[in-house]
Amino acid sequence: MYRQHFALSRYPFRPLEHGDELFDSRAVRETTTRLRHLLELRGIGLLTGEPGCGKTTAIRKLLTGLHPGSYRVCYVPLSTGSVLDLYQTVAWAFGLEVSRYRAVARHAIRAEISRILKEARQLPVLVIDEAHHLHNDVLEDLRLLTSFGMDSQQRLCLLLSGLPEVRHRLALTVHASLRQRIVVSHHHTALTRDEVEPYLAHRLRLADCQLDLFEKPACEALFQASRGLPREIDRLAHFALVAAALERSRTVNAQHLENACGEVAA
Repeated sequence: MYRQHFALSRYPFRPLEHGDELFDSRAVRETTTRLRHLLELRGIGLLTGEPGCGKTTAIRKLLTGLHPGSYRVCYVPLSTGSVLDLYQTVAWAFGLEVSRYRAVARHAIRAEISRILKEARQLPVLVIDEAHHLHNDVLEDLRLLTSFGMDSQQRLCLLLSGLPEVRHRLALTVHASLRQRIVVSHHHTALTRDEVEPYLAHRLRLADCQLDLFEKPACEALFQASRGLPREIDRLAHFALVAAALERSRTVNAQHLENACGEVAA
């Protein structure tokens, strides 16, 4: 309803469709650097972050920028089932026949990983998102999936991404072997106070708006209410624009932001 009022070409705070539209925050730059280092090391990586901090979007930005001739990416957005369920998902993503037996599925995936690396000369990259949902036996089998005996060269780059609680899971003794194989471990953080205003301006520019619609007190209130989490910023900014449009205001003030917080909490 506020697009016409503010002359926007699209809703500015909807989920981004393209990775290159991502705001270049300090957290995104640091996460991207760590993930590229993981690709160089060809090992197991762990990326955590609070809900809505933007870690999945940062991963998507990195993956979409990889040359398809050099990398073969398998992205699993969520796996809450058994080891076989995960293997069947990975096998399907790699274009393999889906087996009903865990050992057969694991063997087929490992063989395909070796083939991709040696014949296609691509680095296989397996990304498991929402890793905090993985069962303990699934985590253990993932370690086995990356182990190729006495081969000193890593054949698979595995990234586990999830909420901070996955770190507590991996701290358990049962996961010591997997934890010892993690070569990159990083926690993705939220936006800083100084980044909120540039972030809002960036999202508004994507909607063809060059004006500073959010007043400075509103930006401060937005940071306090969202704790710098981009998903919360997007949600509150959306409702604040609605409140401003209803009053036919040309800018968003702190009162509009307070109204948005009340509407979200309702």
